[in-house]
Formats: sequence, structure tokens, C-alpha cells
Amino acid sequence: MTPKNRKHTPALTARKDPATGLGHRLSATLVGMTPRERQAVLMAAWTVGLALLWWVALGPALNTLRQAPARQAAVDTQLTQMLRMAATAEQVRAQNSTPPPTRRGAQAAIETATAALGAEAQVSVQGDRAILTLRGVAPEALAQWLSQVRVNARLLPIEAQVQRQPNSAGWAGQITLAGPGLGPNN
Repeated sequence: MTPKNRKHTPALTARKDPATGLGHRLSATLVGMTPRERQAVLMAAWTVGLALLWWVALGPALNTLRQAPARQAAVDTQLTQMLRMAATAEQVRAQNSTPPPTRRGAQAAIETATAALGAEAQVSVQGDRAILTLRGVAPEALAQWLSQVRVNARLLPIEAQVQRQPNSAGWAGQITLAGPGLGPNN
């Protein structure tokens, strides 16, 4: 293209960058200032820049570092609980891998566990359920009985109506249990 044939087209004209214009105006303003004013403006710009750097980058990072020990302790507590639950689940899974006891085996396990409670407890098996009647049974003994019946007879409580006896440290009431050992197919 020759200079006389050149046309001003929008594609060929240089576009002005707003940042370039701002830079030129800022430079012109700084040149027109006294050295003391220029130094004050530069100090103010550095102060604002450092404040922004702190606000955006350094402050949040330091805050995260300060909170890290507490968060780590909380995560460790959660991990411990989850490992405990996993161990319990694995134990239950191992117990359930064996076939359920027969009806006769479940009844024998119930009677053996109930004999340890003594005269304060009586059990009766009716159909696919076992009903334990309590009269002043100690809480620890009841917890042990429930554990033995759950493991040995594979029975779980489905209903409980127990209350603390006012004159003793024991429980009175009834607990109804059911499970595969007392099912109709056994």
C-alpha cells in the first residue's frame, strides 16, 4: 500500500489502552509535583499496596496457620471415632458371618445368660420372641446379659419398658427380644 492509497480503517488504527492513558497521566502528574509531594504519594501507594497484600495474601494464610492445631485435633477425634465404629462394624460383620443358632440353641443361650442374673430375672419364650421380666436387676448385669444374648442367641431388643426402682439401684420391667434364632424357620 502506498501512502496516498492508505485509508483509515478501524483495524489499522491503534487503539488506546486505558491503562496506558492512566499511566501517562500519572507520570505527568508526578513530574509536576515537588520532590516532597512525590515522595508522599509514593509512600501512600506503597502503604496501600502493602495493606492489600496483607489483606489478600498474608492475613488469611496466617489465620489458617493459627487455626491448624485446633482443626487437626478435631479431625483426629473424628478419625478415632470412625476407626472405633469401623471396628464395631467389622465385629458385627464377623458375628453375622456364622449361621444363626437353631431355636433350641437360642433358647439355651437365653437360659444360660438369664441364670447369671439370678432370681431378679425371668425369661419366657413365646413364638418368635423372648420376654425378659426384671425385678431389681443391676444396670451392669443387664448390659452384660444383653451383650451375651446378642452374641450367643443373636437376639436384639425390639421393645423395652423398664424403669429404675426407687428403693434399689436396679431396673424393673420387661424387655422383648427377637431375632433369627427364634424365627419360624428354626
